[in-house]
Amino acid sequence: MIETDRLESRQTRRIIVFFAIVNLQLSTHVDNKLVNKEALMSNTSNFRSAMREAQGRALVGPNVIANALPYLGGGLVLTALGTYGGLGMIQNRPDLFMPTFIGAIVLQLVLFFVAQNVAEKGNNSTALPLLATYSLLSGYTLSGIVYVALGTQGVGISGIGIAALGCGVTFMVARQMGSNLSDQDGIALTQTVRLGIIALFVVMIAQLLFSLFGVYTPSWLEIGISGIGVLLFAGAAVVDFYILPRTYRDDQYLPAALSMYLTYINLFVFILRLLIAFNRD
Repeated sequence: MIETDRLESRQTRRIIVFFAIVNLQLSTHVDNKLVNKEALMSNTSNFRSAMREAQGRALVGPNVIANALPYLGGGLVLTALGTYGGLGMIQNRPDLFMPTFIGAIVLQLVLFFVAQNVAEKGNNSTALPLLATYSLLSGYTLSGIVYVALGTQGVGISGIGIAALGCGVTFMVARQMGSNLSDQDGIALTQTVRLGIIALFVVMIAQLLFSLFGVYTPSWLEIGISGIGVLLFAGAAVVDFYILPRTYRDDQYLPAALSMYLTYINLFVFILRLLIAFNRD
């Protein structure tokens, strides 16, 4: 990672790790809720029984993903606006960025749980502005890693474009694969991805703790962690197309959009982390 005039190298690494941890935690929370709601998982040897019960289950919301896509797109646009605002703060008032970054993280977490709860109760008119604000704050906190990417030789604006394109390609491939998964394959993939994200969350916590004592991840290990993150969230994109129509009704498009939003934000972050790691000094 290169040195910057406005953000210290160690600080930017912590921002990258901390932001990833927050979004991993939210993704883990959403995955657990989806799994518990449909009883697709089991913490004991009852997994095969749960799998048999799920086989042949009719879709709860066959059109929920189609209904969620405009809101997913809108959330990503708001995230881009929030990122632009964060980059402006870094450029013009770098001394205020970290305090506002921490404040945005706290408010983002609060809004996430409130908005998700409201959306799952079907109160879309109340949930929508909350989720819009959440998307803006998510973009602001994302600006740290985007700033590092822009300042890293070999990444820059082209690397951000590659990360965004990677998310788009993943969406198209995942839509085809996830919509055609059998129950057995869908349940197995769901469990694998869920456990993988939990393990990744633990690794990221350890990475943050080590950084607080001045021990930073070597490039080869950062490449490995980031590569695993990319694979896991590419898998999560496939899982979304399998599990969301079996979990949410057609009118529950906002919680479905939120689940997909977290998948692609995390995928974008880990692709950027991978590109930065490959080009880090």
